[in-house]
This record gives sequence, structure tokens and C-alpha cells, in this order.
Amino acid sequence: MKGFWPCLVLLLLAVCGCGNSSAAQLRDGDIIFQTSLSSQSTAIQRASSSKYSHMGIIFLQGGKPFVYEASRTVQYTPLAKWVARGENGHYVVKRLRDADRILTGDAVAKLRRAARGFRDKPYDLTFAWSDDRIYCSELVWKIYDRGLGIRIGQLQKLRDFDLSDPVVQAKLQERYGDQVPLEETVISPGAMFSAESLTVVGKR
Repeated sequence: MKGFWPCLVLLLLAVCGCGNSSAAQLRDGDIIFQTSLSSQSTAIQRASSSKYSHMGIIFLQGGKPFVYEASRTVQYTPLAKWVARGENGHYVVKRLRDADRILTGDAVAKLRRAARGFRDKPYDLTFAWSDDRIYCSELVWKIYDRGLGIRIGQLQKLRDFDLSDPVVQAKLQERYGDQVPLEETVISPGAMFSAESLTVVGKR
């Protein structure tokens, strides 16, 4: 019986999935990725050669994780609700490799201040680089850049993506007609996911 309770606790942890994907381990500033079920997801995946088409940044409120994301507008979404919107509930959480050194209390406060500047802005269907409208990866990139001067992922021009796929071409025609802005600056979820400055800290 002496070893019964420790074994029971370990069993419960395993059943509950409280491993590296546990929400309890999430921190302010973590970046979360998923495959969206939106109508544009396939085009984003094929153009950027990445599985991931949507992302957000984690901020804790009352000790609970919320995803700050650009959806219809820039908003806070409870983590469970955000995860449920993705393909098969799959997600990956990444964190700055030097987060213990960089993401001090003061640094997190700067991220939050930068984030507030985008609150309630409408979603940008044309992926323009202005602040008038915001898309998901642009939001996270700009929060880190403007809050801490950290640039995560390689900026590209729209022409740098694979625009030859029929699904991508159809979406370009829908959004731009015959005036595709090939020189527009873009940051994709795939580029941020591949950034060497990030490391995986959780997934499901």
C-alpha cells in the first residue's frame, strides 16, 4: 500500500494528459500554432509549404491561458475554445529559447502594452503590412518586434511564396482580382514556426 498513492497519482497524470502539453505549463509570450479549418487554410498551407495556417500568442488572465489572436477581430480567446477550432484539436506551443532570461516581468508587460495597440482591429483578408487590419502571424510578429525589438521568423514578399497551386491562385483571384501585390511584405505562420529562436514546449 505504501507505493499505491504515488502510482495512482502518476496514472491520473497520464490519463489527464498532463505531460508537456499541459496548459498549466504555458507562460506569457508563448506562441501557439494550429491548422485552421477556415476557407483560406489550404491556400496558406500550400503557398507557404507549412502544415500550420493559424497562430496566436499566449497571455495569462487570472492564471488561465488565453490566445490573443487575429480572428474576425483581434481578441482574447480561451485556450480550450481556440484549440477546438483547429484540425483534430492539434496544436504546437513554442517559446523563445532564451525565455528565462528575456521574458522578465518587465518584458512581459511590454509585450502586453504592444498587444493592446492592436485590440479589436479587424482581420486583414489581403495580408497587407499596414496596421489598419491585422492577420494572425502579423499580429504576433509585430507584438514581439514592437514590444521587445525581437523579430521572429523571416519576412518575405508575397512573390516569394508558391503561388502556382490552383487553390492558391483561386484565393488570390478572389482577394485581389488581377492586381496581386507581389511586393507586399508578409510574415507567414510557417516562417515563424520554423524560426530558430523558438523551441517546442508543448503539443497535442
